[in-house]
Amino acid sequence: MKYTKTVLDNGLRIITVPQPGNLAATILVLVEAGSEYETKEINGLSHFLEHLCFKGTKKRPKAIDISKELDSIGAAYNAFTAHELTGYFAKADKKHFDRILDIVSDMYLNPIFDPAEIEKERGVIIEEMNMEEDIPMKKIHDLFTELLYGDQPAGWDVAGRKEIIRNLKREDFIKYRDENYVASSTVIVAAGAIEESKTIDLIKSAFAGIPAGPKANKSKIEEKQDKPNILLRFKETDQTHLLLGFRTFDFLDPRRYTLMVLADILGGGMSSRLFQKIRGEMGAAYYVGADPILYIDHGYLNARAGVDGRRTNEVIQAILGEYRRFISEPVSEGELQHAKDHLVGNLMLNLETSDALATQPSYHRPS
Repeated sequence: MKYTKTVLDNGLRIITVPQPGNLAATILVLVEAGSEYETKEINGLSHFLEHLCFKGTKKRPKAIDISKELDSIGAAYNAFTAHELTGYFAKADKKHFDRILDIVSDMYLNPIFDPAEIEKERGVIIEEMNMEEDIPMKKIHDLFTELLYGDQPAGWDVAGRKEIIRNLKREDFIKYRDENYVASSTVIVAAGAIEESKTIDLIKSAFAGIPAGPKANKSKIEEKQDKPNILLRFKETDQTHLLLGFRTFDFLDPRRYTLMVLADILGGGMSSRLFQKIRGEMGAAYYVGADPILYIDHGYLNARAGVDGRRTNEVIQAILGEYRRFISEPVSEGELQHAKDHLVGNLMLNLETSDALATQPSYHRPS
């Protein structure tokens, strides 16, 4: 898959990924701003700010102005916030690319932070947090990072804490955005049915007004652990959700490819070791899997499952047994090739659509 990276004088990075034959195009704007760029006093602001960019701009002063215009062309659009980045995207018929670029750039560059909308959105954010609490198979990932990293940005919940969300002020959003939403912290990805040179020119024009201030730095992660740790959170549910893993290394480490293959062998599909053992043989879980989670300067491997609470210890021992198996028993050539083929096959499927192309991690990790 051919892609081109263009770096402007102000540090803005543009990634173009043409896809001949596609009927759609995607624009994705990423910024190095997430919970790991926050202080404890504003934890959750990055995610709150993402919401507010949909609540009105200088050109489109009301939230309905944004959503109605995107809906009128049948666009798919959303945003997301993670530990290390925030993203805004829209995907539409290729004939509407200029329009979705205009809308997304307007949201990114010109939010107005209407005080009335900020007050209303507090309730929305808190209800999103409540929703996450009611989805334990998702919540367990937040608990695991809390266990690993403790009271430092890497261990904080991306959504923040309710008491902070209730007290953030308009000035807090303006200050944080001024410090983080700058050219050198921003990556713009255009993928799908695009003409590369024309698209680069359009993006340059749309983002001509982006601030060129210094790039904000996130806190350095402290890795400290001398014994196995455990975190338990009780909730009245029909399943016990568990995640068992260990520290690895960062996204830029060349061993990441080996880790991806190891994780696939462990829990990458219905033929993986964990799936066959815990679901196929033991009948102890419905969902089971494993993933490498890698960031700029830290990472971990996890194995996860939702199990009958009465069989929790049994499943934990089975997971530990599969971890130990990598030490005591070489992976066969056949199983190794099977995992590689599975990963490559999934990658090819993920290259079929413009939005999947735009979100391929290798394109937009900070350089």
